[in-house]
Amino acid sequence: MEPAQKERTPFADIDGLPAQMSEMVLDALTEMGRHPEIRRVRRVAYEQLRPAAGQRLLDAGSGGGDVARLLAADVGPLGEVIALDHSASVTAAAIRRHDGSSVRYVTGDVAAMDLPRGYVDGVWCERLLQHVDDADRAIGELIRVTRPGGRICLVDTDWASLAFDGMPAGLGEVVMAHARGHFTPRQFDMGRTLRRRLVAAGLTGVTATPVTCFFADPASAAVVLPMVNPRVPEDSWGTPPGVRDEWLACVEAAGASGTFLAVLTIWVVAGTVTG
Repeated sequence: MEPAQKERTPFADIDGLPAQMSEMVLDALTEMGRHPEIRRVRRVAYEQLRPAAGQRLLDAGSGGGDVARLLAADVGPLGEVIALDHSASVTAAAIRRHDGSSVRYVTGDVAAMDLPRGYVDGVWCERLLQHVDDADRAIGELIRVTRPGGRICLVDTDWASLAFDGMPAGLGEVVMAHARGHFTPRQFDMGRTLRRRLVAAGLTGVTATPVTCFFADPASAAVVLPMVNPRVPEDSWGTPPGVRDEWLACVEAAGASGTFLAVLTIWVVAGTVTG
């Protein structure tokens, strides 16, 4: 996770959060990784990265290290996965969960990594770039540390694609305006911009796969979508008084009637680094 500016999402500066909120975010990272829709996104990304035995891979924005440990099973004991996260508390949590595989956990800035040029064979970067100040600078660093012929796989959300059904339209617009306020304009639709960014950076064979995540009940949606999660503290919403409670009541009612629906597109974009 990357350092935060004002109005960034909680995931962008976990170390700077109050203890209660920090624990919630850490738990959310773990729960998200177990969600069937996020696992579906990750299967697509895995196929694009093509990890192999003996490789050295970088998991940039590694969170609790779940993906890094899965990749370690593919690279085997002769390979290595570097799990890099900006948050010291998240890195510490990942180390506590270490399973003995060939993962090296480090705290660092994805836009200024302490790694040599061409050091890794491939990069996995999942839902990180929506939080950074300068995505192209971060992508440049990912390219720098990847050897010619190596693969870079970027996974990120297009929050502008988020849509609901079974909910009052006007109220939904107010809630989405709140969500948009946590991002700069260039971050809100990050997922759809990834292909353009990799093409502009000179990668070859760039592929782009939109994965539409489908949530048919509020409990499932709440794992990935904070605006339907009643556990998110009221003081983090920033909406006009009463809007949060009204919205969550509508979410609950739509869930009870079976009419709730939410969809969100997450993009998987990959390419090969040239010499």
